[in-house]
Amino acid sequence: MTSHKRMCAVLVGVLLAAGLSMPAQARTPADPLFGTPWRGDAYYPDDGNGGYHVDHYAVAIDYDPPTHHLTGTAQLDAMATQPLRTFALDFNGPDVQQVSVNNLPAGFTRTGGHKLNITPALPILPGLPFTVTVRYSGIEANSPEHGWTISPSGGAFAAGEPHSAATWYPLNDTPLDKATFDLTVTVPQEWQVISNGLRVRDEVHGSQRTAEWATQHPVLGYLTTVAIDHLDFLHQRSAAGTPLISAFAPRSAPRKDIERRLPEVLEFLESLYGPYPFESGGGIYVDTDLHISLETQTRPVYAPWAELNTVVHENTHQWWGDSMSVKNWSDVCLNECFASYTADYLWPERKQGKDVDAQYRSTLTKYRNRADFWQIPLQNPGAGKEFTSVYYRGPLFLHALRRLIGDGVFFPSVAGFVRSHAYGNASMPEFRTYMQSRTPVDLSGFFSAWLDGATRPADQYLYPGSLHT
Repeated sequence: MTSHKRMCAVLVGVLLAAGLSMPAQARTPADPLFGTPWRGDAYYPDDGNGGYHVDHYAVAIDYDPPTHHLTGTAQLDAMATQPLRTFALDFNGPDVQQVSVNNLPAGFTRTGGHKLNITPALPILPGLPFTVTVRYSGIEANSPEHGWTISPSGGAFAAGEPHSAATWYPLNDTPLDKATFDLTVTVPQEWQVISNGLRVRDEVHGSQRTAEWATQHPVLGYLTTVAIDHLDFLHQRSAAGTPLISAFAPRSAPRKDIERRLPEVLEFLESLYGPYPFESGGGIYVDTDLHISLETQTRPVYAPWAELNTVVHENTHQWWGDSMSVKNWSDVCLNECFASYTADYLWPERKQGKDVDAQYRSTLTKYRNRADFWQIPLQNPGAGKEFTSVYYRGPLFLHALRRLIGDGVFFPSVAGFVRSHAYGNASMPEFRTYMQSRTPVDLSGFFSAWLDGATRPADQYLYPGSLHT
């Protein structure tokens, strides 16, 4: 994710057939048949749910832009990891009319800000697959930068980190439960639709258009998206042949010149991190006033202020954040430190001939005595602070690491790390262990100073290798 705050920081250095609900069975903390309501992320302890793993989401929505009315059906194919008498999904979208589990009506209640608690007619046995179907309908709320967002045209799109999906479909909203995803959208025929992955169909029947998009690789909830607007499409291919499908809202046409450089951007990123990890690429250029652009999988969402630097940043996330995702939000440096370093240092160095050592020293000269610049740790920055220092200090950390161990170790190692965790999850402790395994240089003091500390690292860690002054 990139934001106006980040851009500024970079310059100075986002039984129910009738629709009636049966009460979900009450649980007690000791109830062994209740899927635990959280996955243990200290920053967002109420997000995600235990007791099962989702393999696939099949979501279908019917959206009317003039009225903002959305009718949806979400089918989740899951596997139980324990006996389940009741379990929960994350959802704060429109009213739920009906829930079924394995085609049998199920009880449900909604509690807290975003919990949909479900009681199947029959308990679910561990190790067995099961299917949940949720039907819902109502006026979709406008949640700019946190999920479903209304466009100036009356259309809509979904974007937000770390949440957004729960505003428009129910899911297990945790980084630890990635699943494949397909989306079918029905809209008035004069509107167009774009989402993640590949377009499977786009048909007009009478007054309605139905479009279907599907992903071939697992994806996190906040990385799924949809955009409904009067879209203009740009079709390209990467140097490796990957289809690139980009869409532009009515007032975003001037951004086409930036997006035409996407094949060049992806070729550059492949030279650093290996083959592009997905079946398609592209971008969604909205014309809504946003503070964020977001790395939605295969097809980032770009705010009107996005520049080429933003395109490099968000597409770096296709490796660092999308294919390889964090285990916990305290690990967010894996996402943002690498995306920021690639866009702010490596692209200018490799593509524009910039002296990034001089850029590094200049930034340190400006901020080395600013206590506030150093006070938020890069690893485990704290709840509510995760999208701060990783943007402006993350690139400095990675450049210092690169100069300490040398290009011949740094680049093969970071590429090896991200590729070895493709389509899964990783943590900052795992990154530290992996990098130490690739070099005889003792990295313990360096990592502690740069990642754990809340003060400026000692000069020996600020100016290693060729940065020594």
